[in-house]
Amino acid sequence: MDVSHTHRINIAIDGPAGAGKSTVARKVASALQYVYIDTGAMYRAVTLKVLDSGVPKDDDEAVGRLADGLDIVLLPGGDGQQVRVNGEDVTAKLRSLEINRSVSYVARLSRVRLRMAELQRNMAAGKGVVMDGRDIGTHVLPDAELKVFLTATPRERAKRRFLELEPGTEITLDQLEREIEERDRLDREREIAPLLQAADARLLDSTGMTVDEVAEEIVQWGLAAVRTISAEEK
Repeated sequence: MDVSHTHRINIAIDGPAGAGKSTVARKVASALQYVYIDTGAMYRAVTLKVLDSGVPKDDDEAVGRLADGLDIVLLPGGDGQQVRVNGEDVTAKLRSLEINRSVSYVARLSRVRLRMAELQRNMAAGKGVVMDGRDIGTHVLPDAELKVFLTATPRERAKRRFLELEPGTEITLDQLEREIEERDRLDREREIAPLLQAADARLLDSTGMTVDEVAEEIVQWGLAAVRTISAEEK
């Protein structure tokens, strides 16, 4: 697919935990020759450093100061996006059960969200990015030319998270499903930038769909948006 010389847009993909946003967004970015920005990995990186530091994860001021001092860089990697914090590659540490259980508490803090949103908007300023998260279309990039709300049933999302866990992790699928439902509640009810479907976002339920099918659907929506914008500019 040669889209290198067409109008470039920003694509925002929001949705709850385990909906497949990161995998899908990565494939969409590759197909469109765009830059993929994994905002969830950025919040996980902050959470990792909070847990390492011993700072209480509900202390907005202390966690905010810690987040302000973190240099978070996203780089292309052989198996996906590499996440570096203050020069350290932390990619392999970001999918642990401990971080899964803590990230919503860190991500709901106002100072953390403000700092991450600032970094994310800077990354998207030049257009041509695919960014996934929970508040991209509503808060971070409200002017994104294509917004998608990607979801799936809690059971389906629990199965996906289960496959991502480190070998030997002691948790059942039923427990993981309950934790995902609790995380959905926390994300929806937080005061700063809660999980919401933007009014102009397209809803896509990925239950029963393959990753490639979901990605192709979004790619086609993206190309249609580009054609519409290009025609309006003529």
